[in-house]
Amino acid sequence: MATSAAPAAGPSQGAAADPRRWLILAVICTAYLMVGLDLTVMNLALPSAQEALDFTDADRQWIVTAYALPFGGLLLFFGRLSDLFGRKETFLVGLTGFAVASAVGGAATSFGMLVTARACQGVFAAMLAPACLALLATTFTDPKEKAKAFGAYSAVAASGTALGLIIGGVLTDGLNWRWCMYINLLFAGAAFLGGATLLHKQPRTHTRMDIPGVLLSSGGMFCVVYGFSNAADDTWSTPGTWGFLALGAFLLTTFALWQTRAAQPLLPPRIVLDRNRGGAYLAVLFVGTGVFGVMLFLIYYMQTDLGYSAIVSGVALLPLIVLTGVGANVGGVKLMPKTGPRPLVTAGLLLTAAAMAWLTRIGPDSGYATHLLGPTMAAGLGMGLIFAAVLRTGTSGVAPEDAGIASACVNTGQQIGGAIGVALLNTIAATAAGDWLKSNVQGQPSPEQLSLAAIEGYTTVFWWCTAIFAVGAVVSGLLLRSGPLPSSEDTPAATLPEQTEAARP
Repeated sequence: MATSAAPAAGPSQGAAADPRRWLILAVICTAYLMVGLDLTVMNLALPSAQEALDFTDADRQWIVTAYALPFGGLLLFFGRLSDLFGRKETFLVGLTGFAVASAVGGAATSFGMLVTARACQGVFAAMLAPACLALLATTFTDPKEKAKAFGAYSAVAASGTALGLIIGGVLTDGLNWRWCMYINLLFAGAAFLGGATLLHKQPRTHTRMDIPGVLLSSGGMFCVVYGFSNAADDTWSTPGTWGFLALGAFLLTTFALWQTRAAQPLLPPRIVLDRNRGGAYLAVLFVGTGVFGVMLFLIYYMQTDLGYSAIVSGVALLPLIVLTGVGANVGGVKLMPKTGPRPLVTAGLLLTAAAMAWLTRIGPDSGYATHLLGPTMAAGLGMGLIFAAVLRTGTSGVAPEDAGIASACVNTGQQIGGAIGVALLNTIAATAAGDWLKSNVQGQPSPEQLSLAAIEGYTTVFWWCTAIFAVGAVVSGLLLRSGPLPSSEDTPAATLPEQTEAARP
């Protein structure tokens, strides 16, 4: 038994002993940073792209939605695909496709060409994201080194969205909107060169793809993301919103039932039913839902109400990014091995909830140092602590052949949470602003009154975000186990039952 199981652990052990493993970490972080940036890098470039390609305000949402739909819908499929066909191969194909799609998008001469390029970016992002985390989880096996590696990766994962806003503002103001797409060629080129040179080929899982599971999960995720995207730009009562949400719920429920009966399920129930991993996936869902209170509405407030430029509003988020890195590294390296995930996730969510409550004090003449700096720093530290715990916990205790699908679950929670957050918080903000105008304005509102109504919408959103993070802290705290991750869960050892059975002739 010991002899047959040994080969499965070889690559991980070899990679851990490889002196180039820290370069491998840099390659993985570079690729994932590119994926995270593209969630927001085009947001600040949309007005310039709209003027250049002459598309309508109604069409503008599709530049963002076209990326999110395939990204969210295909994560589970590509997570399992990386287990079946090799993570190095999936990683390199994903980088190549993402670079080509970015080049096409940057050279777009029409709205259709740009939307198609963004959709292709989403497809290859879904291929890259789980491969990145799975490569990280299987490359580092020494507990101390693993803590440092996950700390660095967590900082990149948690700050990528904010960095996208900064880079998008700088490129749009300094060059033009097309460079928000072309910049990916630099990231993809560097990561591809490093990946082709440094990454080891890993054993492939000798199982079949669960085709019904792929169709049910991808269809369900697509409908959920699309339904929430419609709600963000339309109303909840339209068939394009509730119809797709209902269909998505039906497909995902059917998928969950099918996974309990499938001979070789796409997402084995043991992955999500573990308390620690399940708690980590739920924590990511809550973070993805609430984080747009910072990344979306705070940007609106700074630019439309305080008059910040795209670059200045991006720079204003730098303390958030710095504290995210600090929280991720301190949490992952110093605290996680001693305390385990529960204290970090709970404290991080409560700290972020406090930051959201702090932001409700904003007004039309608020100063950056007095009203924004403190909350953004607190939110950054909180998110750093959360990601330091959930990324490592979400892939803990799984056999190497399941690392890709476990990684996809982490990313899926983030994408679904983001779709829910945009739709829910947009609706809340619009309703609160409309109610303020009805109660305080007769006739045509003045610009000052419109600004006050908008701020009322923002503060209402911040209160909701406070509640979302607080509920997330309670749910995650109850679900996650106390104490450090068991050593048998911290390292995907070759002696896990599933792997031992698979190794037998």
